[in-house]
Formats: sequence, structure tokens, C-alpha cells
Amino acid sequence: MIPRYSRPEMVAIWSPETKFRIWYEIEAHACDAQAELGVIPKESAEAVWTAKDVEFDVARIDEIEAVTKHDVIAFLTHLAEHVGPESRFVHQGMTSSDVLDTCFNVQLVRASDLLIADMEKLLAALKKRALEHKDTVRIGRSHGIHAEPTTMGLTFARFYAEMDRNLNRLKKARKEIATGAISGAVGTFANIDPAVEEHVCTKLGLEPEPISTQVIPRDRHAAFFAALGVVASSIENIAIEIRHMQRTEVLEAEEFFSKGQKGSSAMPHKRNPVLTENLTGLARLVRMAVVPAMENVALWHERDISHSSVERNIGPDATITLDFALARLTMVIEKLVVYPENMMSNLNKFRGLVHSQRVLLALTQKGVSREDAYRLVQRNAMKVWEEGKDFLEELKADEEVRAALSEVELEEKFDLGYHTRQVDTIFKRVFGDA
Repeated sequence: MIPRYSRPEMVAIWSPETKFRIWYEIEAHACDAQAELGVIPKESAEAVWTAKDVEFDVARIDEIEAVTKHDVIAFLTHLAEHVGPESRFVHQGMTSSDVLDTCFNVQLVRASDLLIADMEKLLAALKKRALEHKDTVRIGRSHGIHAEPTTMGLTFARFYAEMDRNLNRLKKARKEIATGAISGAVGTFANIDPAVEEHVCTKLGLEPEPISTQVIPRDRHAAFFAALGVVASSIENIAIEIRHMQRTEVLEAEEFFSKGQKGSSAMPHKRNPVLTENLTGLARLVRMAVVPAMENVALWHERDISHSSVERNIGPDATITLDFALARLTMVIEKLVVYPENMMSNLNKFRGLVHSQRVLLALTQKGVSREDAYRLVQRNAMKVWEEGKDFLEELKADEEVRAALSEVELEEKFDLGYHTRQVDTIFKRVFGDA
């Protein structure tokens, strides 16, 4: 991912230096286990650890790879330049994928930890804004059209609940991806003891893959990237809501507009929702990783290399992009400017239509058939739509309606508090007793 949409800590996980350091740790821990088993001399394993403070030369490894056309062999050759003759015991009974796959999963686990921390910060921001605007009434919309009153707090709360589900999905995906394999050319441990795999995985915070081929099964990775894709879609869901709320004719909320910020090179008056538009685009980039990850599940026999080029791209790109997007969304939520007055103005724009269902139900409770009640309410509602009439006044003037409901009974149905009376119940479901 380009630096514009990257943060240093996540980028560092995917740097060549980090990758080679993990490769080294895999090989060194494997040597320790081999020495304990008596497969290699203990002094040889100790010799490998003499390189523990070495900063591996990426340019030198690239130079070797230009000749060998094999990245793991290039690394092992460079390691031998530091370790000396005892390096002949490195990589005993192992295959390249033992190193590559185990390293990739270590990187995904580390990336998961950063993403989980990101999501916890976002959840805290959403909860804070939900509590702040718990009783801030706004119009709910279905199909983009005014429906019934809700609150801005409920809007934040539903996004909190969605992201909380995503956090649980991501934790599950992290657990599923946290496996390693040191099982040899086709996963049979023909030339290496399973104890080596167990030792290496323990040292790296992984679980041994129960059954591998030359590679760790890619359904694990498919599930991982699918989880990232769902998180990205939820980011877009929130971003789209904010973008709609910032539309000039709505303006119920808007992104913070800092001093000196410019909205347009041509129109000085513009205050555009550029951050949430950016998040919509970034979500697309994260989701781009999902289908290739799914397609990587089907490999030939015990392994082919078709997955490799995909993962070298989607691993860094998806996690770096999502890390940036989560941090940006958190900042947007924290600084979002909310306009309660505009919310109320928009709610009242259609002169009471938002109470139509209450009137419908009241008529049926008075013995009017649902079909007739619907006809009566809709007849008066259309006058509001088409002629700009006041809904309550039209209902009061309708003799058929008045035959069932008095003026006082009608007025009672236009109470906003009725629509928000269960907010506390919903908040308790989402946040508990907090």
C-alpha cells in the first residue's frame, strides 16, 4: 500500500527486515529442537544463535536471489555467511513453505493484534458518541425517505454493535490463522520430527497445524481475509451514513472542517465529506483481497505456487489499508459535528407524517378495519405530500377519522416521546448497564 494510506507500525510488520527476522527465528528455533532430539550437535544450534543480533542485508539477499531465483535459498545462503560451517545443519528436513507459511501466519497474527486494538479504539469512540446523543431525536429513513423518529444515539449504537460483532469475528479469525507447519515436503514429517514443529510453534505463539501438505490449508486464510472484508464493509456502512447526513439539504452532521482547510479548488464555499468518501474507497481495496483469498483454497495436490503471488500482495495491502481506515474512521467519529436543530427541522419538514403509523393503529383499535384505516390515513397523508397541508389538521377535519378518534386522541398520537421510549432498553442490550 502507498505511504499515503499507511501507518508505520503496521508497515513494519511487512518489511523485508521483519520477514527475514522471523525466518531466522523459525530456523534457529528448529535447530534448537533438532539439537534436543540429537539430530544435530548442540554447539551447531548455538552457533546459529550467534546471528541473533545481525541486521540481515536485504540488498545482499536480493543479489543472491537474482542468481538462485529462490528467496528462501537466498536467505539461507546469506545466513551461512554469518554463521559459518555450522549453517549446514540449518533447515534440516524442512521445506521452504515451512518457513514461508509459518512466517506469513506470524505476520497475520501480529497484524490482527494491531487491528484488534484499532477496533477497540473505534468502539470506545462510538460508545461515547452514542451516550452523548442518546436522546438527540432525528428522523429515521427507509429507502432514503422519512419513516419514523429515532435518535442519533441509536445510530451510533447500532454501528457500535456492528463493530463489536466484527471484533469478535476478527478475534476468531486471528485464532484460526495462528498455526504453523514444520512438516516437510508433503506434510508427512518424513525427514523431521513433529516435536520440532511443536517447539517452533510454541516459541512463536502459534499452534501446530493438525494436518498440512507442503502448505498450511488455505481455507484458514480465506476465512481471515473474509473477516477483514466484513470489517471494511462496516466501515463503508458508517461512512455512507455520514456522507448522506452531510448533504447540504440534510446537514444533520458533518466531518470536522479544520481552520485553513479547503474544500474545492474552484468553489471556495465547499465543505465536502472527503474523509468518509476516502473510507468508502479504502473499503473497496480491502474487499479486493477476499475473492483471491477464496480462490487460493484450491491448490494442486500437496501444493502449487499459485497462491504465493496473491498473498505477497493481499497480506500487506489488506491489513495496512484496514489499519489506516479504522484509525481514520475513529478520528471522524470523535470529531463529527452533530446538528440537533437541523435534525428536528428535517423531522418536522413533512408536518407530522412521521406519526402516520400511530394513527393507523389507533383507528384499528377503535374497530376500523385495517384496510379502511390505511385508506383514511393515506388519503390525508397524500395532501401533505402534494399540497403541503398539516397532517394533524387534515386528520381533525376528516369526518371519517373523527368518527373514530377525538381531537385529543389524535393529538396524543403526535408525541415524539412515544417513538423514543424504548431507547433505554435498546442501550442496555447493546452496552449493558454502562
